[in-house]
This record gives sequence, structure tokens and C-alpha cells, in this order.
Amino acid sequence: MPAFLLLTGCIADPSPEPNLAANSSAAATGSPGAPSTSAPLETTQSSNKAPVYWIGRSNSNVFLYREFRDVPEQENPVTRALRAMMSEKPLDPDFFTPWQNPEKLASSISGKNVITVDVSEDAFNSNLDADMAGRAIQQLVFTATAAAASSGLIDSGQQIQVRILVDSHTDYVAFDHVQLGDPMSRAAGMVAPVWIIDPQEGTDLAGGSVKITGRSTVPGGKLRWQILRAEANGNKTPYLTGETTAAAEAAQSGVFTLALSLSSGNYELRVSQVDAAGTSQELNVDTRNFNVR
Repeated sequence: MPAFLLLTGCIADPSPEPNLAANSSAAATGSPGAPSTSAPLETTQSSNKAPVYWIGRSNSNVFLYREFRDVPEQENPVTRALRAMMSEKPLDPDFFTPWQNPEKLASSISGKNVITVDVSEDAFNSNLDADMAGRAIQQLVFTATAAAASSGLIDSGQQIQVRILVDSHTDYVAFDHVQLGDPMSRAAGMVAPVWIIDPQEGTDLAGGSVKITGRSTVPGGKLRWQILRAEANGNKTPYLTGETTAAAEAAQSGVFTLALSLSSGNYELRVSQVDAAGTSQELNVDTRNFNVR
């Protein structure tokens, strides 16, 4: 059966939250000395769905993953996306968020491409270690910048920063670990190395040619993919498998695509980076469940 590739997603290890690599302070602040992230800023889109980043596990590591969510339109795009990040659950059960639904939340954008987020202290009512606290702050930075860029509120060709106020005050220590107040940028190494973009978790698709899209942080790198089909007894059996290469061109850096001919059924897609050592180990695996009707 013919298959061509387009992927994004994530798999989570059900084990307790791991201790993450050191350097959480630099990671959280995205300080000027840090390299830019390997994931490009979102571009303006016609859809009114909000880009929301979640934290998810892949093998023994923790990264940021994005979903597009339907949100009420009473607030500006940045506030809408952040409210979803703090109050809703991810579609993908492999993702999670440590944020709590705040009593107060507002955002504004200056002419210098600085997004100011003002949130009440109750949003931080989670007990996190320093590394996870840094990732939670970057989750907010990625979501705010994605929402502003995708809605056309900022110039995505320039550096964008986020300044976080807590109850309108600076110098709050978030989750008892991360000093806030100064503008922060997206930090390098936060996004998942392999990321299935479409379809989203639990999506119902029409039968025939199913298009899948995704991104790898290694342009020109090889990826291994597999489709599992759910049987009547609940077991999943291998259905299709193959390899593809992430785009190396600057305009499509890291993007991979696949078009699969699939009949009606419930499927799981798995995508991972190919181990340069030649082993069969799934590196930075991401998964996505979807249905074909």
C-alpha cells in the first residue's frame, strides 16, 4: 500500500516527572547570549484557533509541543491562548501543564515587539523543581509569542520578547525558582526534536489519502515512521512502516510530510529519529492517535 510522509506528535513516559538537565535559569529566561530556538516562530494564519504549547515527555526527556485549540473570542489572541494553556487540558494524553487557572490574566504588546503578560499569583500554585519551573515559564513564552505571531499582531521577522508581571508587579519568583521581570525570549532546545503537527490527537479524518505533517529539529535528518492499526480486541498491530527525510531547505527546514492511503479504522502514528549508530532504538519518538472514517 503506497505511503508518503507528513508527521507531528509526542509520546510520554508514564513514569514520574524526571529531573531535567541543569541550566534551567538560562533556559527560562532565554537570555541574549543563548542561541535561537530550532523551531521557527509561527506565521500569520487565517484560522481563529489558538496555538497552545504543552509540556510532554519523549523517552526520558521533556519538551514543548503545540496544539491548535478552539477558544472563545472575548479576549485578545495572546490572552485567549494563555488562558487555554492555564485552564484547559491537552488533547494528547502525553502532554500536561503545571499552570493553574488564574483569577486575573491580561496581556498587551508594545511597539518594540515586547509582549507584557500580567497574571495573578494563583497561576503558580504548583510544586515544581527548578528545571520544570524553567520549562513552565518557557511554555508561557512560546505560547504568547506563537499567539501574537499567528494572529499578525507582531512582526515575526524581528526578535520577540515576553515580560511577565504578577499582580502588576515585577521581580516575582515563579514557582519559587525563576526570577521574573526582565523580558524573555524563546530559549533554545525547548521544542521536541520530533513533532507531529497534523493530524491532532483524536482527529476524525475522511478515508482515502490521509495527509500527515510534522517537523524535526535536524534538517536533512532521517526519520522512521510506523502506522499501527487498532484491532477489535484493543490490540494494536503494525500496519505500515517506512523512513523519510526532513527537508533541508531553509524555507522548509526540518519539515516532513507523508500521504497515506488508509481505510476506515483507528490508527496510531509513531515517528522517531533514526539512530546514527544504526540501532533500531526509537530516538525522540512522538505518537499520535487518529481515526479514519
